[in-house]
Amino acid sequence: MAVRAQVTILGVLGAALAFACGGSEPEPQTQFQAGTQYPPPQQQPGQPGQPVPGQPVPGQPAPQPVPAQPAPPPAIPGVVNAPTGSPAQALDPSMGIAIQPILNQLATTEAPGAKPLGLAAIGMFQTGQQLETLITMQPGKCYSAIAVGLPAISEVNIQLVAATPVPGMNPVLSQDQTTGPQAVLGKAPNCYKWVLPLPGSAKIITSVAAGAGMAAVQVYEK
Repeated sequence: MAVRAQVTILGVLGAALAFACGGSEPEPQTQFQAGTQYPPPQQQPGQPGQPVPGQPVPGQPAPQPVPAQPAPPPAIPGVVNAPTGSPAQALDPSMGIAIQPILNQLATTEAPGAKPLGLAAIGMFQTGQQLETLITMQPGKCYSAIAVGLPAISEVNIQLVAATPVPGMNPVLSQDQTTGPQAVLGKAPNCYKWVLPLPGSAKIITSVAAGAGMAAVQVYEK
C-alpha cells in the first residue's frame, strides 16, 4: 500500500509539472515587439527637418526675382515713332570714297543746289539693321538725304527723326518714298525745311529692309 501511494503521488506531481511548463497557451505578440519597423510620425511645416513654403531650402540657391519689364512709351495721336533695330557696323568715312561720287551725282537731280553737310556716313548692314547719324539743322535751311546700298542690298530706307532725350519718343519728321537700293529723303522740290527760329538736333536713320552689304548716306543742305 505504501508503494502504490508513493507512485500515485509521483504521477500527480508529474502531471502538474507538465501543465505548468508546456500546457499553457503562448502569449499573443504585440505590435511593439523589438525589431518591428514603423513609419515615423508626420511632422508639421515649420518643425525641424521640414521645408516651410516660401522659405529657401538649405543648400539650394534662393530663387532670384524676375526684373520688371519697362513699360512701352505711351502712344501720341498723330505721331509716328521711329522703329528700333540692331545697329549696323559703322565704317570709317574714308571707305566711302568710291560711293561719294555716286551720291553727288544723284544730288544734282534729286537735290539741285544743295551742298553736302559733312561727310557721308557708311556702314556694313545685314537685313533689319540701321545706322544713325546726328545732324544739326539751322533755321531757314532745307535738307535732303540720299543713300546708296551695295552690292547685294535691294531695299534701303531713310528717316529723319527728331532727337529727343526721352527713350522711345523719337517722332519721324520725314521719310523717303522710294524703293530699291537707292533712297532719297526730301526729293526736290520737297526738301525738309527747319521752321524753328533756333537750331535743332535730328537723326538720319538709314536702314536696310532687304539684302546685305555696304551702304552710305549723305545729308545735303541749301
